[in-house]
Amino acid sequence: MGLNDTVSAERIHISFFGRRNAGKSSLVNAVTGQELSVVSEIKGTTTDPVKKAMELLPLGPVLITDTPGIDDEGLLGEKRTGKSKNEIRKTDIAVIVADGCEGSGEWEKELTGIFSRRNVPFVIAYTKADLMAEVPQNTENEIYTSSVTGYGIEELKNRLSAFADEVKNSKLIVADLIMPGDTVVLVIPIDGSSPKGRIILPQQLTLRELLDYHCTAVCCRPEELKQTLSSLKEPPALVITDSQVFEQVGKIVSRSTRLTSFSILFARYKGELGELVKGARALSGLKSGDTVLISEGCTHHRQCNDIGTVKLPGWIEKYTGVKPGYLFTSGGEFPDNLSGISLIVHCGGCMLNEKEMHSRIEKAKEKGVPIVNYGIAIAQMHGILDRSLEVFES
Repeated sequence: MGLNDTVSAERIHISFFGRRNAGKSSLVNAVTGQELSVVSEIKGTTTDPVKKAMELLPLGPVLITDTPGIDDEGLLGEKRTGKSKNEIRKTDIAVIVADGCEGSGEWEKELTGIFSRRNVPFVIAYTKADLMAEVPQNTENEIYTSSVTGYGIEELKNRLSAFADEVKNSKLIVADLIMPGDTVVLVIPIDGSSPKGRIILPQQLTLRELLDYHCTAVCCRPEELKQTLSSLKEPPALVITDSQVFEQVGKIVSRSTRLTSFSILFARYKGELGELVKGARALSGLKSGDTVLISEGCTHHRQCNDIGTVKLPGWIEKYTGVKPGYLFTSGGEFPDNLSGISLIVHCGGCMLNEKEMHSRIEKAKEKGVPIVNYGIAIAQMHGILDRSLEVFES
């Protein structure tokens, strides 16, 4: 997967926050070297977050976001600041932009507090250094810049790049579970819900990691799994399956062969496995009339046998023997108010970056609402979760 193919969820998210007319948009344009944002003397010119996927060495693929002024006013202003605050939960690295001629104040203090509490690395970039009689020395968290003359822009880019070790995800999807030279079988259904001409992101990333670590990856459809396994001279070191066919695959793969799913691997990859397994155990406690929130991180055309709106409710009712009510959300939607919700069943979050997925899980934890992802829930309901977790035991 090349730079241009790197999806947003796998890019480091660098977001610029600050008051109106602090010079955010000019600074974003200077850092990116492109006219990404409209620049104007009129306050509130940036009305929606403006995003640009690019490469910032040595960080590699990043997503740059210019946000509306955090101090916007009025009814419309509240909506704009709401969008800015929504970007906070997606941010890996924050640039707090302050007018160098005015200095920082309560708004900047509030932002630094937010990012400190969230353990998000940040730098305060003071703009308009070209208008200052004397430019102070940069400090560990403060840099003076000018989008007009270019003063301090390279230093700011270097400072952002220095955050690489803090931000880059050094965790592995599967390579630490196998050895170079091992054979791994990937079970990938191709049906009406499969994207045309490609495989989905978790499958792509897992396949690429196996190749990077010198393993042999064998891909097959579930209906061809039995034949594929019999064609191998030795049993594979691991079988990884799409969650929707967990039950079918579990009956075919020998108990002596390790078996797990893409969803379980990615829950661990994003650091959420333990909490989501706890959520899976809560399925058995559902009662008739309880409300289950089924949430997807992406938007797509609903199929007649859609997993979120059709298959999961059917599996839940068969497993629990009760009939709960359901709420459905997709894309950027995720309710602030979780009162009345007994369980959240979330997709794997492959189209959400790690910060946003963590934010949703933390919100559920704060409200005492169990949360589980699709794959882990399916494994639990088909009696195969414990076996699927054995791959992590050593």
